[in-house]
Amino acid sequence: MVLVLTPSSSSSSICLLRRSPPRYGAVRCSSSVQEIQKPPGEGLSSDLRASEPLPPLKVAKRVVLVRHGQSTWNAEGRIQGSSNFSVLTKKGESQAETSRQMLIDDNFDACFASPLERSKRTAEIIWGGRKESIIPEYELREIDLYSFQGLLKNEGKERYGSAYRQWQLDAANFIIDGHYPVRELWERARNCWTKILAHDSRSVLVVAHNAVNQALVATAIGLGVEYFRCLLQSNCGVSVLDFIPRPEGGSPDICLDRLNQTPGSPVAGGKSGGRDTNKRIILVCNGSTQGNTENSFPFAGDHPMNMLGVIQSQKSAELLLDLKVSSIISSPNKACFETAMTISKVQEAADCLGADCVPRYVELKQIGSLDVETIFQQSKMDLSNFPPIQPGWLNRIDDGLRTTLWDQSGKAWQSLLDEISNESSEGVLVAVAHPAIHIALMGHCLNLTKEWLGSFHLDEGSVSVLDFPDGPKGRGVIRCINYTAHLGRWSIPITRSTEDGEEF
Repeated sequence: MVLVLTPSSSSSSICLLRRSPPRYGAVRCSSSVQEIQKPPGEGLSSDLRASEPLPPLKVAKRVVLVRHGQSTWNAEGRIQGSSNFSVLTKKGESQAETSRQMLIDDNFDACFASPLERSKRTAEIIWGGRKESIIPEYELREIDLYSFQGLLKNEGKERYGSAYRQWQLDAANFIIDGHYPVRELWERARNCWTKILAHDSRSVLVVAHNAVNQALVATAIGLGVEYFRCLLQSNCGVSVLDFIPRPEGGSPDICLDRLNQTPGSPVAGGKSGGRDTNKRIILVCNGSTQGNTENSFPFAGDHPMNMLGVIQSQKSAELLLDLKVSSIISSPNKACFETAMTISKVQEAADCLGADCVPRYVELKQIGSLDVETIFQQSKMDLSNFPPIQPGWLNRIDDGLRTTLWDQSGKAWQSLLDEISNESSEGVLVAVAHPAIHIALMGHCLNLTKEWLGSFHLDEGSVSVLDFPDGPKGRGVIRCINYTAHLGRWSIPITRSTEDGEEF
């Protein structure tokens, strides 16, 4: 059964989706570090653009961040910090080898690495036989945790009580031995960017650690210390940032092309922000459509999927096979609905391989607020000569169109939160729509504003995962963005060649 909900006017009728009366909106808090004294889940602020601009660039740069593989202290549950007493486990070595294979065809001009052994060894495995030497950078070391370092997590709870609790629940204000570790880390990350971007290179590999990679991503796109633990970094997870020069000079435009593409499945079990979660929204971008051409703007009408899109949708359905999806919500556009139907059929058949089995029912709905194509088609902006989709492309649409997209996506986001707030929901919701609307949904998840729309990029057929360890009323944790490895030979490369001056 499919329930179709469409806007009857500028005010959408998506409220029909609610199964329970309460509404759960985003709760904001101050952007000031000194004013964060609030319980977890009180929300985040978007007013956090970095006060110190990054140096101007003459050419585009792509930076690939990799966290080290599993270490002995990871396996033991010890707090590592910037200590150097742990090394890669066999599993960690294997993860690093998988990352090497993922990046083997990519053309890097330079590699920066933390000098700590676990990251140094990971860098050596990934860098392989490349002739350039790895550049050790001490500021890429993991977060300094002082007296916490080396303790098992239960020892930290026993010895430090309230301080350990603050580290878990209010890390931005966590203080130990007279230091604020997260604030120090953010400052160090900004210094790292100055050094990395000053290097004469177009494509850079950086191998470091969990917390420092979070800080690098956050400071690059202008997010403050409140976002610590909101941008997940798994062992050997790969994140990609594009730095794009501005014609007028000044600090470059920056786009997060990919976050935490891991050697393993992004939908597998695991903690988010150090906590278990049973509420999750999975954003699946629709497959390629029959209206797509290499140089066309991708809002040329409501087209069904082409053969590549059919393959992409099937691959996404297979990726989600081990999850028990409670409901699927789709844009009413043909390609989105076809993708949703493919996922639904695979989900319903997953537990029904025997002759006497009864297929599991998966609720499938459409909501008009996920329809982004109509927004662009009705816009007064001339899109006939709009360039193909590239990192940061949403920065180039006019402000009125950006506002309309943001406002409509806010209604869609509220509907998704209402859906996973339902007590009868098993907790896994799949939303299928165009990449543009999913970018906006991620912005709402992080409590950002429309000015951040150009800071994220998604490809057709990609999967992004949002976790809610504190429930739908708490802050969201981005488990991964723009995951495409499940597409196999049809996947989008993690990086792109920069030979012969080719643009990103």
